[in-house]
Amino acid sequence: MVRTYGLTHINLLVRDVERSLHFYGEVFGVTEYARGDGLVHCKTPGAHDVITFCEERGVAEQVAGHAAGIAHFGFRLVSPDDIDAAVVAATGAGGTLLRRGEFSPGFPYAYVADPDGYEVEIWYE
Repeated sequence: MVRTYGLTHINLLVRDVERSLHFYGEVFGVTEYARGDGLVHCKTPGAHDVITFCEERGVAEQVAGHAAGIAHFGFRLVSPDDIDAAVVAATGAGGTLLRRGEFSPGFPYAYVADPDGYEVEIWYE
């Protein structure tokens, strides 16, 4: 077995890197730390996780938002009391609420679609 820090990176093909940076910054507090040609690398608060938004012309327009075998990815809340604020932030930043509920009492979740259509789970455990 190779020792790792676990899954720490996701690269999303997006139609507009600025729109994605705005959505994930407003909702989840991600901040840009590097930029390249059509790429924006972002850190998530309080972790070493990285999200890269890739605006690969000719490709992103065709496949952005399509799961291609990945159903969703998620952000874990610090407090279950933040679920309502998270849904408001996501929809206010251009996302769409898909569904919400509780896994069991006190363990809420919500699934939202980001502006490209990627399904993002917001949950507490």
